[in-house]
Amino acid sequence: MKHCPITYESCGKSLYSEKGLNLLSQNLERLELLEYTAAEQRSEAMARATKLSIQGVQPKLSAILNIKDSRFELVDTGGKYILKPQHHIYPQLPENEDVTMRMAKAAGINVPRHGMIWSKDMTLTYFIKRFDRAGHKDKIPVEDFAQLAGLSRDTKYNYTMEKLVLLIDEFCTFPVIEKAKLFRLVLFNFLTGNEDMHLKNFSVIRNGEKIELSPAYDLVNSTIVLKGGAEEIALSLAGKKRKLTRKVLVDYFGKERCGLTNKIIDGTLQEIDAAKPLFFELLDKCFLSDELKIKFQGLLEKRLKIIEE
Repeated sequence: MKHCPITYESCGKSLYSEKGLNLLSQNLERLELLEYTAAEQRSEAMARATKLSIQGVQPKLSAILNIKDSRFELVDTGGKYILKPQHHIYPQLPENEDVTMRMAKAAGINVPRHGMIWSKDMTLTYFIKRFDRAGHKDKIPVEDFAQLAGLSRDTKYNYTMEKLVLLIDEFCTFPVIEKAKLFRLVLFNFLTGNEDMHLKNFSVIRNGEKIELSPAYDLVNSTIVLKGGAEEIALSLAGKKRKLTRKVLVDYFGKERCGLTNKIIDGTLQEIDAAKPLFFELLDKCFLSDELKIKFQGLLEKRLKIIEE
């Protein structure tokens, strides 16, 4: 029995469940294999890199969903989806990002539509719908925090979480609401071993007249992938990047730097605690190898104890 890589539901002999196809489009009755192997996708990503507005360590491709032909198609412009194939060095990044993003949603974090699709070599490719596109041609204004801070891709780690909070105060319409979102996201990234939330992995988006934090993206448990795992956070917090504690994360960052009330902080911690069973259920169902599942579960258990102390 197979499982759908879009919903994690059983799908019998089919590649996808009906619900999974409907999440992509109500008019989609099947989905063909992506017409590229993982290696071919990486080659395409390199060849198209100068034409795309999306960059980063992971190979990325821009795509549209062709409903008529029941397939994803790569494009240079006008893409509505970002595709990420298997990495040639780091194992199972698509599977890793997909389950981490699902866990984020369970923790009350806003995430775009996402999932995985089968490529012609039967490897999984991660997809995420672009939140900076509307309709056929309209672009929604989005700026990452490196742009807001006047920094570049090369200096995206040269900042602190304390200064990031000040950017929210400066640019967001309702800073208190956005700082509560940031606090939840920082806790979640700590719990799930995301060591790489640099400035370009935080963005603001214009929603009508309101400027707010964008949906979360690029959430990956990098700790179980990278050898060493010397750091726990990409941007220093209280002068530290490792050996973070509840006192630093909750008391210092949440209460002192973000200025959140006890009610907001306690509510966030309670919601994360309530999501714990779903975290482990998702890890059990996900497409990671047993080895990486065990590593992820072990890290999550360890980090939860730190937050709960």
